[in-house]
Amino acid sequence: MSKTIKTMIIRDYKARLAPTGAAINADAMVIGMRGLTGIQTTKLRSDLAGKKIRVVVVRNALARGVIKGTRLEPLTDLLSGSSALAYSTTEEVTAVEIARELVSALKAAPKLELKGAVLDGTLFSGKQAVEELAKFPTRDEALANLVAALLGPGKKLSAQLKGPGAALSGVLKTIEDKLEKGEAVGKAS
Repeated sequence: MSKTIKTMIIRDYKARLAPTGAAINADAMVIGMRGLTGIQTTKLRSDLAGKKIRVVVVRNALARGVIKGTRLEPLTDLLSGSSALAYSTTEEVTAVEIARELVSALKAAPKLELKGAVLDGTLFSGKQAVEELAKFPTRDEALANLVAALLGPGKKLSAQLKGPGAALSGVLKTIEDKLEKGEAVGKAS
């Protein structure tokens, strides 16, 4: 392959991984699609595209050069044989969501190979590690859990403080109603 062609491919990889010209996306997966039929591949790409996940088959040596020095660099060891990168160019879709989608895609395409993934610079190598990654909470889920954990004790405390006050308010309201009707208020025994 000529140097001009290699330069064009490298430029294409960079444009795909960082379309806005910013830094290369920090979360991605390496998968192997060898053994999938054309129909399975098309369905997989279509399903993933609907969830803002892209798949590009890469030339390993050129992809290593593109991701060298980025947060995707741990993936270089996984780029061997038939390789494809599954990534998203949006911040909302993380490696956790990519892993979830690809793990669920294994049902329809059992020959899909999950080589590994990178989440915030941490490598998850092999099918088992990717399946564990798919069980992680997403950023939004983790934030929701944190907020719930922070608000939980406050809710309990406010309920404890409100309870006796509400009971006292109820007693005072009953006394007020009896006095308005002209009834006698009994003594506590």
